[in-house]
Amino acid sequence: MTAETNYRVPTMADMVAKGETPEVLFWVGCAGSFDDRYKKVTIAFVKILNHVGIKFAVLGTEEACTGDPARRAGNEFLFQMQAMANIQVLDGYGVKKIVTACPHCFNTLKNEYPELGGNYEVIHHSQFLQQLINEGKVALKGGGEFKGRRITYHDSCYLGRANKVYEAPRDVLQALDADLVEMKRSRSKGLCCGAGGAQYFKEPEPGRKDINVERTEEALSTGADTIAVACPFCMTMMTDGIKNKDREDSVKVYDLAELVAQAQSL
Repeated sequence: MTAETNYRVPTMADMVAKGETPEVLFWVGCAGSFDDRYKKVTIAFVKILNHVGIKFAVLGTEEACTGDPARRAGNEFLFQMQAMANIQVLDGYGVKKIVTACPHCFNTLKNEYPELGGNYEVIHHSQFLQQLINEGKVALKGGGEFKGRRITYHDSCYLGRANKVYEAPRDVLQALDADLVEMKRSRSKGLCCGAGGAQYFKEPEPGRKDINVERTEEALSTGADTIAVACPFCMTMMTDGIKNKDREDSVKVYDLAELVAQAQSL
């Protein structure tokens, strides 16, 4: 497989022009499009999709913010404007199934767009990867470099508590044949990295420790040398926490898609 094939990213407009219909629309999201670190996750997931022969497409420049930040900030008018614009584009292409690596986009598209008439089957990439593994379409070759590695997983709030997706990410990590160790607070009792609570945009209250540093300390206490995440905001917060603890050389933060792609040598 060539590098060019690995990076093949067709747009919906291109596919429609050719009279083709994708199996799934990959909703890249703002972070996956513009954040330098999370662009690597986008590339890893695209490599996997191409490797298994999934016919997919992205919206490209037609994709806009889901409106999640606007609604969380209390600007309902802006949220509805952004959502309706996206729904018009999605419905215009006849999109039925969407996969995204961002739990915030996942939650908004799945649970909030139906309020405005946008009804789609929405899957988080952890669930999609789990399905590919269960169907035998992704063979992880015994986990590759991650076989036996001590890995801990940080639950994203919008994936976990908001949508009860706890097993899919862990099933993917177990398929790597890694030594999965849980933090003291995990699953429904997991500690937020802080991004979902707006700490991504502000300093902590006087006298309080940065919440992402506290969460990073919990991850480090497991003895893991790899912290797995499934959210762009968690990626940023946990990576920043590792830098704060001066552990960048010994502990790495990876998204599930990156771990799977690396295990397949993609």
